[in-house]
Amino acid sequence: MFVWCALLFVLGILAFMDSLLNYGEIFRMINSVIFMLVALGLLVRTSMKIKQRTIENLVDRVQQLEAILGPSAPGATEQSKRPVKQSIF
Repeated sequence: MFVWCALLFVLGILAFMDSLLNYGEIFRMINSVIFMLVALGLLVRTSMKIKQRTIENLVDRVQQLEAILGPSAPGATEQSKRPVKQSIF
């Protein structure tokens, strides 16, 4: 996400400098398309991260509830055999 934001910021600086120095000749045709694609990328990435975090929260909640129930939980032995995916953040 940081890379997308940095790219959008650099493109904004380049468009500003182009409008000041070259009267907008470089970015005139593709300016709106580039900013629209970068903004779309930011929206898609943000929505994917929100979905991923929601799933991680649900998995954590299930593990907490299984820990409360203990070995009497249905499927508790099946869950312990699978590797647990850990977040990098």
